[in-house]
Amino acid sequence: MVGRRKSIPVNVGGVVIGGAAPIAVQTMTKTDTRDVKATLRQIHELKEAGCEIVRPAVPDREAAEALREIVKGSPLPVIADIHYDHTLALLAIDAGVHCLRLNPGNIPDRDKVIKVVTAAKERQIPFRIGVNAGSLPEEVHKTLREEHHIDRDNREQTAARMVEVALGHCKILEDLDYGPGFIKVSLKATDVWTNVMANRKFAAARAYPIHLGVTESGPVEAGSIRSAVGMGILLSEGIGDTIRVSLATADPREEIRVAHEILKTLAIRNESATLVACPTCGRLEYDMVPTVKAVEAHIARLKIPITVAVMGCVVNGPAEARHADIGVTGGRGKGVIFKKGKLYKTVAQEDLLAVLLMEIDAIAAERVG
Repeated sequence: MVGRRKSIPVNVGGVVIGGAAPIAVQTMTKTDTRDVKATLRQIHELKEAGCEIVRPAVPDREAAEALREIVKGSPLPVIADIHYDHTLALLAIDAGVHCLRLNPGNIPDRDKVIKVVTAAKERQIPFRIGVNAGSLPEEVHKTLREEHHIDRDNREQTAARMVEVALGHCKILEDLDYGPGFIKVSLKATDVWTNVMANRKFAAARAYPIHLGVTESGPVEAGSIRSAVGMGILLSEGIGDTIRVSLATADPREEIRVAHEILKTLAIRNESATLVACPTCGRLEYDMVPTVKAVEAHIARLKIPITVAVMGCVVNGPAEARHADIGVTGGRGKGVIFKKGKLYKTVAQEDLLAVLLMEIDAIAAERVG
């Protein structure tokens, strides 16, 4: 893993994106923004899950006007997600949002762009410029359709065009003297390699902080894998300052969980509990799966870096999980609890789970204290 790419920090409602700041986790609300109570309820749930920035969609004037109450009641910085309509941007700025997700190049009238930038300048509100592969001009998609497949050349072409469009949006703001310190950029594609190429190219072209994501990644299982691969490659290269996992799920807290798991797996951020478990085989001598599920549910609430191992036999027991703070293996009527690979105590199999959970809580309490 290489060192972090140097980027110009941007302040989003007190959360710094880029520079030496930790990589922030964010997501979008999935409620109707016009429903203030439901949206605020979801934002509070997201904060509890570990979200650090939230982005409601703003499809119309009613949603834009609802932002005033949402911003007032939100425990997280709010980014207004706006497309094309400059009046919605002006309303969002007036509502006190902390950032605009808006591409100035999508507003054809320069005078309208100037109005938005002027209003944003007055309140020091940054822009997130976002380019998705699926929203590129038609000529790019026409070429790809004619080729009937995605190969490296097509990926390179799409990635290069994504960067070109992003830089064009950046230049509009730069020409209005609203550049470094007020721009962050995202370049997203569903195809992982297109996503990687585009972000590599942009990272080399500008020092603006980069928001990573794999757009329309799919349902929870497949989308989590696609997101982990797509963002993991870039994060391991030091590219990325804030991330969002996009999953087809009704509960955005799952996106936050996966995002933190990606950062934890890469040893970028570790602020929650980790469960490791062996895959089981014919050596297994106790019903391990219910234990795994119970431990997983128990440690989900912990906000400290603790590693717990649930192993199936002595072969994959203390030695293979010696890095774990605490772990268990069991079989033939008794179980062994170990700490950092060393035997801690032996207990009856029927008491194994209860004793393990008690020991986990003891370690957690000690670390919190």
